[in-house]
This record gives sequence, C-alpha cells and structure tokens, in this order.
Amino acid sequence: MSPKEIVKGFYESDLANDSSVVPTYIHKDCLLHWNSSTGYTAFDYEGLVRFYSNIKVAYHSLRPKISHLLQDENFVTIRFTMFVSTIEDPDNEMPLANFISIWEVKDGKMYRGHEISQVADDNLESYKSFSEIKV
Repeated sequence: MSPKEIVKGFYESDLANDSSVVPTYIHKDCLLHWNSSTGYTAFDYEGLVRFYSNIKVAYHSLRPKISHLLQDENFVTIRFTMFVSTIEDPDNEMPLANFISIWEVKDGKMYRGHEISQVADDNLESYKSFSEIKV
C-alpha cells in the first residue's frame, strides 16, 4: 500500500471497536505530537493503544469525513471531521472535532505524526470548508 492508502485505511477503519487497528497501522516506534483544544499531548505506541482502548468505553462508533488527503513522498496530510455516536445513543451521530494531521510513513506503518484538532462547532462556513472533498 502507498503511504496515502495506509493513512486513509487507518482513519477509515473501525477505531472504536477493532483492537487490531493500532498494530496493523501504527509503527512500534511511533510518536504522535497532538495539539488539541485542551493542550499538547505526545503519544508513543503504547499510549495510542491505551487511547484507542479508552475510545471503546465512550463511543459506539467513530467515522471520519475526509476533506483532504495529500501525499508527498512518505508524508501524508489528512484533514477531516470526526463524527461519533455514543454507547448511550448509538443512532445519533454528531461531529466531535476537526483535525489536520501530518504523518510520516515508515516500513509500511504510521511512524511520526503531528496533529492539530479543535472541537467541531455549528458554524456553517466551517462545515462547508470540510465538505469540499479533495481526496
């Protein structure tokens, strides 16, 4: 698979329910630098395993709506809105956050990541910008 297919495959997989996703897509020496609306967090491989295990506790499903997916050699940039449904209300999907991530792919897995996220809002212009699909 190309680096672009690897990153897309990761985000489009069943992150909320499939425990094989992290070992399939994430390099054992991974490091993700994540700036969110609550601050900075760094995740290594084990941290991502724990993070996605905790996701299963709160969410029934996660679904990205990808607006941009660009590749430059082994680097892939992805821009998306993550939609979720909770365990308490699995039939009601809502936007959780907007993300832009840049991943370096090494040995066929996601190796170094830089991610920025912000809580999704009800701004119509924001929604429009994320619906301009450039995949």
